[in-house]
Amino acid sequence: MKDLVYYNELFEIYGDLLTDNEKNNFKDYYFEDLSLSEIAENKNVSRAAIQKTIKNVVDKLEYYERILKINQKNEILRESLKEQDINKIKDDINHVLEG
Repeated sequence: MKDLVYYNELFEIYGDLLTDNEKNNFKDYYFEDLSLSEIAENKNVSRAAIQKTIKNVVDKLEYYERILKINQKNEILRESLKEQDINKIKDDINHVLEG
């Protein structure tokens, strides 16, 4: 379940960097909860082709996050919003900006 949420967050951030085919397959698998076989049947391709595409998308999303760290920075800022100490909040914001 953690992976599902994480990959959905990455997709929301980096999804526009994917091809239409990659986006559609990802949405079918992660948002619509279709099986690889169901997606393959709907698109008249092999299950292996869909599996490869989904793996490539996940690899791309992880790569973009490793390089850009947008999701990580968002998480720091979300956690910072829970803080009561203004100095801690300032430190968190500076950390993100210097990132």
